[in-house]
Amino acid sequence: FVHGSMCMAYSGRCLISNYMVGRDSNRGSCAQPCRYKYHLVEEKREGEYYPIMEDDKGTYIMNSKDLCMIEHIPELMETGALSFKIEGRMKSTYYVASVVKAYREAIDEYMKSPEDYKFNPRWLEDLNKPSHRQYYTGFYFNEENKQVQDSSAYVRNYDIIGIVKDYNKETGIVTIEHRNKVVEGAQVEVLRPIGENKQVVLRDLHDEKGNKIESAPSAKMIYTAKVNEELEENDIIIKAKEEV
Repeated sequence: FVHGSMCMAYSGRCLISNYMVGRDSNRGSCAQPCRYKYHLVEEKREGEYYPIMEDDKGTYIMNSKDLCMIEHIPELMETGALSFKIEGRMKSTYYVASVVKAYREAIDEYMKSPEDYKFNPRWLEDLNKPSHRQYYTGFYFNEENKQVQDSSAYVRNYDIIGIVKDYNKETGIVTIEHRNKVVEGAQVEVLRPIGENKQVVLRDLHDEKGNKIESAPSAKMIYTAKVNEELEENDIIIKAKEEV
């Protein structure tokens, strides 16, 4: 394992999902009970629930940060491992694409010349965009208590806006399958299999019937937009979340 939630192979907590709600983690249906809030019950005081508290956030006794080893590719490669595993159960297409891309690029860069390998900060920046917990290096370096997560919240810096279904080179018009709301003139990023994300502005939005629209609010709706970059089918369009 090199990246993702600290699940079955690392923490052994996933059995609880099957026990509590009948959802089998090993079949891709984990309910993530390690993220629940828990209380203590004393054997002779049935019905009395004691909060597990350490501070105003609680301890989240089974909550763990997410594993991230992108900054340690040389050490991983030197172990002689033939493959690295990324945890991706119940994750979005955007999450899987972003994480696989970052590790693929890092590994390929190392293989070109181990002696000249340099970590590219963009890889970590891209890993910080999809929904995740705080990152750490798991049990690799014996850092006691570094795995404890003091919040039940995810870090969500970007939303997936849509998937490119078609692009017309002559007109510069892209057809998009909606995932999250976007408005006319939105500044977005396009995730590609290789290289940096493209910066794109979505202009002149129209629905599937050709009607002019100011925003695309409906789930899975098909709409078109004029863009300033050449795109490709299955490109993933993302947008930074607005600060509140």
